Amino acid sequence: MQNQNRLFSSQHFAILKNALRWTVIIIPIAVVIGSAVALFLWLLSWAIHFRFAHNWLLYLLPLAGIAIFFIYKFFGGPAEKGNNLIIDEIHNPGGGVPKRMAPLVLITTIITHLFGGSAGREGTAVQMGGSLAQMIGKWLKLNEADTQTVLTAGIAAGFGAVFGTPLTGAVFAMEVLTIGRVQYNALLPCLIAGIVGDVTVAAWGVHHTPYHIDIVPVIPHWFSGYISTDLLLIIKTIVASIAFGLASYLFAKMVHGIKSFFTQYIKTPWLIPFIGGLIIIALTFVNGKPDYLSLGVDAEHVGAVTIPSAFHAGGAGTWSWLWKTIYTTVTLGTGFKGGEVTPLFYIGATLGNTLSGLLDAPVSLFAALGFIAVFAGATNTPLACTFMGIELFGGEHALLFAVACFTAYLFSGHTGIYGSQRIGVTKLTGGPADDKTLSEAMKRRGYLYHKLAKYSFLKARE
Repeated sequence: MQNQNRLFSSQHFAILKNALRWTVIIIPIAVVIGSAVALFLWLLSWAIHFRFAHNWLLYLLPLAGIAIFFIYKFFGGPAEKGNNLIIDEIHNPGGGVPKRMAPLVLITTIITHLFGGSAGREGTAVQMGGSLAQMIGKWLKLNEADTQTVLTAGIAAGFGAVFGTPLTGAVFAMEVLTIGRVQYNALLPCLIAGIVGDVTVAAWGVHHTPYHIDIVPVIPHWFSGYISTDLLLIIKTIVASIAFGLASYLFAKMVHGIKSFFTQYIKTPWLIPFIGGLIIIALTFVNGKPDYLSLGVDAEHVGAVTIPSAFHAGGAGTWSWLWKTIYTTVTLGTGFKGGEVTPLFYIGATLGNTLSGLLDAPVSLFAALGFIAVFAGATNTPLACTFMGIELFGGEHALLFAVACFTAYLFSGHTGIYGSQRIGVTKLTGGPADDKTLSEAMKRRGYLYHKLAKYSFLKARE
């Protein structure tokens, strides 16, 4: 009776003790990761602008690809698996995440961007976060369960720090591991890691590109007197988001398809990145402009198509999204390093710009919807991407952000850029799955494939 009358039970003190323990563990880890990400962002900005001033560096991209290949051949080991290694280690702890993953991915990503490869930065930040978190976890002699939590928090710190979105980083780390499930056991460590990582980057004086949605005019409709929600705008959002999901599907399929194609037909491995570099150079000659190289955030010349320009009318070409898809999938599919997320932002924003004209919709709003929705479809993280919309663009359009992200997530199918993701809940039925990996699901052949397999090209790949 006496215990029942207590204001706070022993359970609350256990919760407080656990919270303090994780705070003490995670803060120094997140500070280290945030500092590493700040260094990476500074070096990345330097590399991109150095190439802007020295255009001839693009012609050395094939040689840079060879250098990256041999760096990983002699020093990489399991680090070659990148983000998928971290996801695998969280699901099934084994050999661990090597300490050399952080410096290797930092150096090779800078090389990729210095010579014009079309890649992102999220993969680098996440791999650095996982590697550093594993290293510090070993120093602290954490057990297996705690190490899994620390690795998840490392993802949150790296992601939140590189994009300036701490809440998104926390939700992304918990959501990306298994499709249809959120790992709430890591909630507090991930939130602390995301916040501290972001604050650390800001403390180092590194700032992120701001984005803005223009005021969307309220256009009265016949149903305006009955409901406050703009149903027509929601319908346009759904239509556009189906396209965003299909763009995610195309991107994931192309990355894996290009990688499989070159592995199948090029027997000398170091030739793969060399050929990839030549293809990027050739594509740039065809385009006559360098807009689709590197990150796609800063403008190399006046009138360049960038992510910020896509938020304005006329700021993107009709097929800018497709060109960026081709550039990035060739770059990453042939062995160059970096992330996929910022190119996905570019693809989504430019596709949203194009669709806004076709659907007679607000340009900046649909660029923002594409920005987050294509990312949601490619990573299977609709919750995180909804939060990203709120963190980057404000909460006024939160409902549209959710509609866009969840629609794109569904229409991207069982594909994605992280092959080690588990499928916890299927998209088709909404029921539990067998926890197979995404890469295993993508290998399943459908009716159309078997029909096409009659042709010799596909037979050769069987």
